[in-house]
Amino acid sequence: MSGQADKTEKATPKRRQDARKKGQIAKSTDLNGAVVLIAALGSLAVFGPHIANGLGDTMRGMLADAGHPDKAGGGSGLGSLAGTAGMAMAMAIAPVALSCFAAALVVNLGQVGLRLNAAGLKPDFKRLNPVQGAKNLLGPNGWVELAKAIVKVTVVGAIAAMALLPNMTKLASMTGIEPPAFGAAIAKLSAGIAWKAAAAYLLIGAVDLLWQRHKHEKQLRMTKEDVKREHKEEQLSPELRASMRRKAQQMSRGRMMSAVLGADVVVANPTHFAVALAYDGKRPAPVVVAKGQDLIALEIRKVAEGAGVPVVEDKPLARSLFDAVPLEAEIPADFFRAVAELLAYVYRTARRRSPIASAA
Repeated sequence: MSGQADKTEKATPKRRQDARKKGQIAKSTDLNGAVVLIAALGSLAVFGPHIANGLGDTMRGMLADAGHPDKAGGGSGLGSLAGTAGMAMAMAIAPVALSCFAAALVVNLGQVGLRLNAAGLKPDFKRLNPVQGAKNLLGPNGWVELAKAIVKVTVVGAIAAMALLPNMTKLASMTGIEPPAFGAAIAKLSAGIAWKAAAAYLLIGAVDLLWQRHKHEKQLRMTKEDVKREHKEEQLSPELRASMRRKAQQMSRGRMMSAVLGADVVVANPTHFAVALAYDGKRPAPVVVAKGQDLIALEIRKVAEGAGVPVVEDKPLARSLFDAVPLEAEIPADFFRAVAELLAYVYRTARRRSPIASAA
């Protein structure tokens, strides 16, 4: 709480740009859904008669053809009828589908702009963590989303009920009228309810967009120290910033290679990936103390072999650990069995006692 309270400064342009590169953009899925719904209703209002007539003609044609053995008696005849029906249905609903697609494209562009960002498409294995997922569901954001869902259902349901209840007497009096007239009346009533519900959903989407932007701005806020540090970095020349980054990377790599010396095992794939694991028995699970790809992987193997740390080649495990587990983090429960078997093999072949056995 105190860390969030210290963030009193608005986000700088660089902060906003960095967040956008990571795929962090304020947008409302409710607004997207509302606009697509309105586009679908509008296209149905325009193309509805054409769709109904086309499907009716197709159904009549199928029934007529099904009465002829030479057309529908064999499997090929039935397949031909099914293909014709499918094509007719696809052509009938194509205007509605295209309208919904265009509406979704426009509303998304209106919210996030034209810039495409591949970072937002990269898989994030942290999102698959059930513990983190439970925290999100039971945290403040989860309660807010639940409240939003309740409000949406309540408002849309209330509007639909208000539009339907006054017409109940009218519907009851339609008993015995011709089916086409009854169908037209039901279609008109349904369209009115749908349009009112869509208008309410659009209003909810607009409010949700304002809320998402407010929340996004709050998340991007910075402390005074963050603003000062960013300002100092901007004053440095690009060459000096690049030199500082290289030095920081070298120091980080040096610390990582030093950690390899105390690892219990290095899992390799044989030259592309390498992950060093350490387990002292004090933490619940082994920790990734070093990991690297290509040249860094070769360096990790070289340091491990020079220090006598076992190197085990396991392609699937090495790649999975490299992708899923951050540096200096404990391995997830999904890897417990595979890593436990690996460590048991290492302790057995190297005649080393495990930390658990040593503690016992």
